[in-house]
Amino acid sequence: MNIPMRKAETDQAQQEGSQEDAGEGKFSDPERTLTGEPRAQVALRSLETLWMNTGSLCNITCANCYIESSPTNGRLAYLTADEARAFFMEARTSRTREIGFTGGEPFLNPDMLEMMEDALALGFEVLVLTNAMQPMLRPTIKNGLTRLLGDFHDRITLRVSIDHHTQKLHEVERGAGTWQKVIEGMDWLAANGFRLAVAGRTCWGEAEAEARNGYHALYARQGWPVDAYDPAQTVLFPEMDGGFDVPEISTSCWAKVGKTPDDLMCASSRMVVKREGAALPVVLPCTLLPYETAFEMGSTLAKAATVNGGMFSHGAVKLCHPHCAKFCVLGGGSCS
Repeated sequence: MNIPMRKAETDQAQQEGSQEDAGEGKFSDPERTLTGEPRAQVALRSLETLWMNTGSLCNITCANCYIESSPTNGRLAYLTADEARAFFMEARTSRTREIGFTGGEPFLNPDMLEMMEDALALGFEVLVLTNAMQPMLRPTIKNGLTRLLGDFHDRITLRVSIDHHTQKLHEVERGAGTWQKVIEGMDWLAANGFRLAVAGRTCWGEAEAEARNGYHALYARQGWPVDAYDPAQTVLFPEMDGGFDVPEISTSCWAKVGKTPDDLMCASSRMVVKREGAALPVVLPCTLLPYETAFEMGSTLAKAATVNGGMFSHGAVKLCHPHCAKFCVLGGGSCS
């Protein structure tokens, strides 16, 4: 779930980071920060959520999509049901609780319903991140989701991207005409009894309490069964704007920001992607680094657990990317 940023503590870490050379060299050495301190790393505590990237194609182009999804971005190929099933079988031995599906827009993948059903039939909970627009509202998808809901009601959650609780700012990110379409999708999901969550953004300059009050008012108007004040049901993500300098995270930073390695997403999750033209899918530490080949952990979960060298130390992830600092350590973000 999302953990709100502790401003006083993160300001201290950011101030220290600003004293470093902001030029070349940051995040370049997997072992040490630019100032020579040991780089922080995170071991996998337990594989609670296995993320499956269904492909980078999307029906819309957002202004600041971390994965650069669009109707033309095919850098991540569609994952097939057979490929996903092999990872599900591995995850069963790890006592994984949840299979998460992300994209792109997952409901563009022709195997999406089959992958959901396979995961549910194996006993996993399923979380789908969707924009709830035209791909999800096609009759074949709606019929398939309704059937899965009847069979696995309490183990399906759809988390819908609503970037702000107002039409104006939502459409700043997602484009003109997208607000009414997501409202239609959420209305259909709520009317049919799906378990729902919402993903928003914290880049609008409003306090968290103000944002949650705004979402609460939206949910009340629409009659959606989502709790605006539960950070697991209304997840407010920090922005990942690459134009801002962020400090590197050393081992000494944990105490300064009041966190431990176990608090980070890569302590409890992994993500599977299939690159365009690749023979096999590969495992990555998390959902934030889909195109970073340096963070590939192998073609199976077993290989990922023991990978050593480069960005990894016997399966532990070295925090050697700006997203590690901005989104996870300082921003308190998590996709699970």
